[in-house]
Amino acid sequence: MNAVFDTALARAAAGHPAAFTARHAGGGIHRFDPAAWCRDSIAGDAALLGRCTGPTLDVGCGPGRLTGALAGAGRPALGIDISATAIRLARRRGAVVLHRDVYDAVPGTGRWRHLLLADGNIGIGGDPHRLLRRCRRLLAADGHLHAELAPPGTPAWSGTATVRHPGGPGGTVHWACVPVDELPALAAATALRILSTWTEAGRWFATLTPR
Repeated sequence: MNAVFDTALARAAAGHPAAFTARHAGGGIHRFDPAAWCRDSIAGDAALLGRCTGPTLDVGCGPGRLTGALAGAGRPALGIDISATAIRLARRRGAVVLHRDVYDAVPGTGRWRHLLLADGNIGIGGDPHRLLRRCRRLLAADGHLHAELAPPGTPAWSGTATVRHPGGPGGTVHWACVPVDELPALAAATALRILSTWTEAGRWFATLTPR
C-alpha cells in the first residue's frame, strides 16, 4: 500500500500524470488524485479549515496541503501519514508532520480539539468502524472530527481494492467508501454524534463529536 501512494505522489510532484483508481470486488470504485493533494488548496478547503479553531490532527495528511494551510494561518496542526514521500513533500512546504500510522502512538492522544479526515480519508485501512473508534480516542471529550464523505446515493464498500495505476505499480489498497447518507449508522456504532453536514464545490463533509 505504501508503494502505491509513494509512487503516485512522486509522479504528481514531478508533474507527471498520477491519478489512479481502486476497484473493490463488489464493484465500487474510488479515484485518487495525488496531483490535487499537491496543490496549495482545493475548492471547498476553506470552509473545512475554518472549522479547525484549535489544535488539529490531520490524519493521512499527504503532501501537507491542509496541515500547511493551518500552520500558515497561525493554528497549531500536526499531520501524520504512512507514505514517506508524502512526509517529505509536506516538510518541504513547512508543515509539521510525522511518518506515522494512525493506529501507532500519536502525540496528544485524547487531547486533540479537531481531527481531519479529508480527501476521502475516512476510507483509510478499509474499516471505517475501526478508524472512527480510533479517532474518537484521539479526540478530546468535546473535540470535533471533520470528515469528507462520498455523495449521497454512492454505494458503500470497504475492504481490499485492486489498484489501476497508469505509469506505476499495481497492487492493492485497504480502503472504504462512506457516503454521507450512511454516516448516521456509522456514527451510532462508533459512539459519535453528527453535529452538522455540508456540501461545497461538489464535496460532502460532516462534523462529529464524541457522545
